[in-house]
Amino acid sequence: MQKQFFLSSLALALFIICPRMAGMVYMLSRHTNIPLLTTTLMGSIIAIPFILMMVYIFAKYGLYGALAFCILTDFASALLMQQISLKAGLETFIIAIFVIIGVKLAPYISNFLLNGFN
Repeated sequence: MQKQFFLSSLALALFIICPRMAGMVYMLSRHTNIPLLTTTLMGSIIAIPFILMMVYIFAKYGLYGALAFCILTDFASALLMQQISLKAGLETFIIAIFVIIGVKLAPYISNFLLNGFN
């Protein structure tokens, strides 16, 4: 049980550090002159309640409820980034759209890769 807990927690931590986060750091570095380390630390602290809220929504409403919440937070991020730069907001919005498309396509692509070559 402890091993499973540790591996699950580590996997989630590694997944939170995702390509979208690298993209956001890239956009912040291009469109602001703020210290990225400070922003990253503050953003991580602010994110904790949102992560817990997403887990609660998942437990209560399932995957689609959690996805709806995450989509709303992506769009909120795009609106906030728009205050820094319209281009940064638009880029954030486009990334959110690709994530939604990816979530929809991933099951079909994985099924094809696993079963399509048989």
